[in-house]
Amino acid sequence: QVQLVESGGGLVQAGGSLRLSCVASGSIFSINVRGWYRQAPGKQRELVAGFTDGGRTNYADSVKGRFTISRDNAKNTVYLEMNSVKPEDTAVYYCHAVARFRPYWGQGTQVTVSP
Repeated sequence: QVQLVESGGGLVQAGGSLRLSCVASGSIFSINVRGWYRQAPGKQRELVAGFTDGGRTNYADSVKGRFTISRDNAKNTVYLEMNSVKPEDTAVYYCHAVARFRPYWGQGTQVTVSP
């Protein structure tokens, strides 16, 4: 099994910053954390930032230049640095991983941006 635990969400004012963390653990040897998604009320879950198969990063147009995804393999942790946040960034943020061709999701962390 695979466990993904997100943290770092909270309430922040517009223009502020947050850093989300996703720690991956489990009995499966190879856990590939693919990226961060978010889901706002009444909307579909969408990709925010991720790692491509070639090891590069990709971002949703709405967060380019403001968010940065990174990973610390020694800590099995993936981060999402969120800067210059906007009220429209308000959502539950989920970590997504693949292990043995199966998808896994964390429980999510709430990010609320006040005007």
